[in-house]
Amino acid sequence: MGRIIAIANQKGGVGKTTTAINLSACLAEVGQKVLTIDIDPQGNTTSGLGVDKNMVENSVYGLMLKEYTIEECIIETEIENQSLVPSDVNLAGAEIELIGIEEKEFILKKEVEKVADKYDFIIIDCPPSLNMLTVNALTTANTVLVPIQCEYYALEGLSQLIRTIDLVQERLNPDLEIEGIVFTMYDARTNLSLQVVENVKDYLHQSIYKTIIPRNVRLAEAPSHGMPINLYDGKSTGAESYRMLAQEVLHKGEKEWQ
Repeated sequence: MGRIIAIANQKGGVGKTTTAINLSACLAEVGQKVLTIDIDPQGNTTSGLGVDKNMVENSVYGLMLKEYTIEECIIETEIENQSLVPSDVNLAGAEIELIGIEEKEFILKKEVEKVADKYDFIIIDCPPSLNMLTVNALTTANTVLVPIQCEYYALEGLSQLIRTIDLVQERLNPDLEIEGIVFTMYDARTNLSLQVVENVKDYLHQSIYKTIIPRNVRLAEAPSHGMPINLYDGKSTGAESYRMLAQEVLHKGEKEWQ
């Protein structure tokens, strides 16, 4: 069964979707079979992987309302080894529509279990809030990868996210662990970026990835072209960083990678 990683942080603009798109694509590039699930109503992961979110018929919205099975929602992207369960804007209303549905925290988990054996990695992009969609992702996942922006308020909200993960672990998914923290939007020219990295390391007794994702113009441009960075500009520092992160994720737990 594949590893299921939820990419979560309730703070917006931390590089969560960028990480979901590019980690998925870089794992697929080295031959891993990857399913990316876009459970964010903004649908940016969907469009960032070259799929028009306005033209999608069967999306994660229909999946959450049990109108479609996961098999009916999976589409192939133009990236070899990579499939996608797309999102659309209707997902924003799913929270209300799920009121009163039994075991609503486990809808995604039950569907993902049907296909988990077909993939090496299932990457779930969560919305930037701690709502029922995020809870579904956390009950489905084995681990949570937390992107943190190298900025002054980086630690704000992080303790809340960790509390939520602990609660989900306690009540809904005892096997859930924190995969690790990845620093994004790092600017080597500022002391602040370095300070944030040091603060988080001191404050959090969690595993922190060695790879730090830099601020990179090409990385920011790629989504508007509907491409992950390794296709848009494979030689950019952004592409190299996500390839390194993919290798770290792939070899997590192996002694020589410690």
